[in-house]
Amino acid sequence: MLSKFYNVKNLKGDFTGGLVAGVVALPLALAFGVQSGMGATAGLYGAIAVGIFAALFGGTETQASGPTGPMTVVSATLIAAAIEMNGSLGNAMPIIVATFLLGGLFQILFGFLNIASYVKYFPYPVVSGFMSGVGLIIVILQLFPFVGLSSAKSTTAVMQDLPRLFSDANPYALLLGGITIAVYYLFPKITKAIPSALVALIVASLVAYFTKMDVPLIGEIPSGLPSLQLDGIFAIDSSALSVIIEYGVVLAVLGSIDSLLTSVVADNMTKTKHNSNRELIGQGIGNMLAAVIGGIPGAGATKGTVVNINAGGKTRLSGVLHGLFLLAVLLGLGKLAAHIPLCVLAGLLIPIGFKIVDFKGLKHLLKVPRADALVLILVLFITTFGSLIQAVGIGVALACLLFMKKAGDLSEQGMEVGDIADFDGSKPWQDEIEFYDRYKGKVIIKHLYGPLFFGFTSYFKDQIKALPKDVRAVILRMDRVPYIDQSGIYTLEDTIFDLRAQGIEVIFVGLKEQPADMLKAVDIIPDLVPENDLFENIEDSFTYLREKFKQRSEAV
Repeated sequence: MLSKFYNVKNLKGDFTGGLVAGVVALPLALAFGVQSGMGATAGLYGAIAVGIFAALFGGTETQASGPTGPMTVVSATLIAAAIEMNGSLGNAMPIIVATFLLGGLFQILFGFLNIASYVKYFPYPVVSGFMSGVGLIIVILQLFPFVGLSSAKSTTAVMQDLPRLFSDANPYALLLGGITIAVYYLFPKITKAIPSALVALIVASLVAYFTKMDVPLIGEIPSGLPSLQLDGIFAIDSSALSVIIEYGVVLAVLGSIDSLLTSVVADNMTKTKHNSNRELIGQGIGNMLAAVIGGIPGAGATKGTVVNINAGGKTRLSGVLHGLFLLAVLLGLGKLAAHIPLCVLAGLLIPIGFKIVDFKGLKHLLKVPRADALVLILVLFITTFGSLIQAVGIGVALACLLFMKKAGDLSEQGMEVGDIADFDGSKPWQDEIEFYDRYKGKVIIKHLYGPLFFGFTSYFKDQIKALPKDVRAVILRMDRVPYIDQSGIYTLEDTIFDLRAQGIEVIFVGLKEQPADMLKAVDIIPDLVPENDLFENIEDSFTYLREKFKQRSEAV
């Protein structure tokens, strides 16, 4: 009977994957809980609820969910605003819980309304700028805890208070934070079998405990089951509704993007296909239940998902076990966690913050189209020092406006900017028929027509993923592509990298000046596509491939 619902052959892998994912999640849950302003306990509660119920109801079999950097930054901003409105965390809890509940509810609605299909259209510079800003926020807000001092709740206030960082720093805290970062980076060189974050947490905490260092600690963590936190949410003052709705929407959108990106990572590793809408519903249920017990919201955690899969996790049971492991820790080891220094948690969060920063996008700022660079910098700045909501809204609006201007300029220059034409390659053009008939199945010809920009990249990826397995070469006809933006550049890069990993050669035909310059600027040409795979016309590419196939057959 059980075999109808679960294949017991997966049990060992699911148990190992869930256990390892739980071990990885433990120090991060504590750290994100402290950063949120609600305390380490809230991080654990959130990791437990989201971890278990997002796995049960979500649409990605191997997803490990819990508090993440981006979600924690938004939560911390909300919590700081709620405390400012109500004077204390206790008084602010009804607003905080209501917002987290609404965010989860919005995610469920997103799933039923198929909003997941629109998330993929976010321009790369907006996502890059936002994520880099979130990473910088994490780093900036941990500067003072890293040296044993209390921190302001906003990046602007932290920057204004920087002189105190040097005058009042606790040398013991600085030492422990340094030990944490050192172990975090150096331990993987010894072995990757044990998560370095957990080793860093334990080593630095033991040093502090046995040397009696005078540094701020997490403090007492309740060891029993969490209590419901619904008191007062139906008596919230109407003046707080705008804040609740505003942050509820942001948490829902960000949690959806965060989770779906991790789902794509899981798909690539397991060669499966997740259900986007079900994933959002599962994440929403998890976040609502986390809110009910006073936990912070979360999303699909890339690191936890990756280690889960690598350790053998194959079904949603692995995600459930990851959450149950954290519950067991809460029930049994809460008193030990009280001795963890805050500077150690800061030492874990600072490297994580830097990992979230998109250094690839920043490195190419002077090489990508200026419009994309402008959007990225603006979104990065507004995210870090202003409003997270305004950053995304302004970024998307500006990206669309700048693209429309570029499309208008191209039209005035007589360049075609029409829709996709025969991109699926099912209808060969007149000059391709003879070659197409002879090498059908070995060579796929894709026709690109119009700008390769953020609105087209998702469709492009889907088409490439659908290629037959025995294909030897893909020809991309680019003679009708007048312009490529940053989203298009990185989509091409990822696509070509994946095709080459499968032994498939990628050939460009008819590259125009702007796309060629962009691809060379970021080293796609010649690192991924060598010069001998570039052709002015389609016949030259056919001659090249005929000769190559002939040589291969003779070699065999």
